[in-house]
Amino acid sequence: MLRVLRRGAVSFETFTGAPGWTLPPDAVWIDLLDPTPQEDRAVEGALNIQLITREDMAASEPSSRLYQENGATFITAFVLINSDSERPDTAPVSFVLTADKLVTLRYGEPRAFKIFAAKAERQPHLCATAVTTFLNLLDAIVDRTADVLERIDDEVDRISLSIFKQPSTGEYQTCLYRLGRAQTTNAEIRRSMASLARATSFATLAPAIERDREALDHLNTLNRDADSLNQQSDAVANNVGFLLNAALGFINLEQANTGRIFSIVSVLFLPATLVASIYGMNFEFMPELGWRYGYPYALGLMAALVVGSLLWFKRKRWL
Repeated sequence: MLRVLRRGAVSFETFTGAPGWTLPPDAVWIDLLDPTPQEDRAVEGALNIQLITREDMAASEPSSRLYQENGATFITAFVLINSDSERPDTAPVSFVLTADKLVTLRYGEPRAFKIFAAKAERQPHLCATAVTTFLNLLDAIVDRTADVLERIDDEVDRISLSIFKQPSTGEYQTCLYRLGRAQTTNAEIRRSMASLARATSFATLAPAIERDREALDHLNTLNRDADSLNQQSDAVANNVGFLLNAALGFINLEQANTGRIFSIVSVLFLPATLVASIYGMNFEFMPELGWRYGYPYALGLMAALVVGSLLWFKRKRWL
């Protein structure tokens, strides 16, 4: 999909990039979402640049994701997506900044883009120039990431209350699942913020920004925000690790207590089993077999041994 936001416009215009298409001269933001080859060629022809390929967007080498060419600055960062789903992830998003236009190329739908696009339609001044559009869009990405991280932090606090709740509910399997999901989202946030920090540092070299003191200060602020989120993410990761160890410790304690109960029950009935074994022998001459009260005597002896063992365990505080 090819969308174009014109300077001062209150909504995006959607195009197909058909042959003969020309880019509006007052376009500020060109947004490519899952573009077709035809849409790619249309934008490349209109701006006289070659867009980054999908493979290079996901490449691990910074040189493939951060470079300048034909007067345009190409910046690719990993942005958080699907943060509200069961499988949070990051997706590469490329920003192409020219003197008067911003191109965004993406194959995912970060919620930050939806939020900022809706906000820009209400407040056109946010996209007055390509540089302000770029900076405000980065602001939206950082703000959205901060909101998700804050939500994870709150979720980890709730998990902590569940784990250390007295009396224990014993629902550790659910807690472990929630911890795993929180840690997965947190890891994706750290990846996103690390790439964003590199992106903001490289953006200072863009011809449209390098002499703009206000834009440089804005990028420095974004860099500090990314660093702050990384520190908060580290704290969340440490908390998740502690809670994971605590949950596993409680699980081990419950298993040990269960095993102890079975062991004590087994030991309690060992003396009674011994008596039953003796009187279950099939010898011809056993004096007790002729007793009138031999049967109740054996039962009483077994019961006395069980009670005596139980009292002994309690005295030793093994129960």
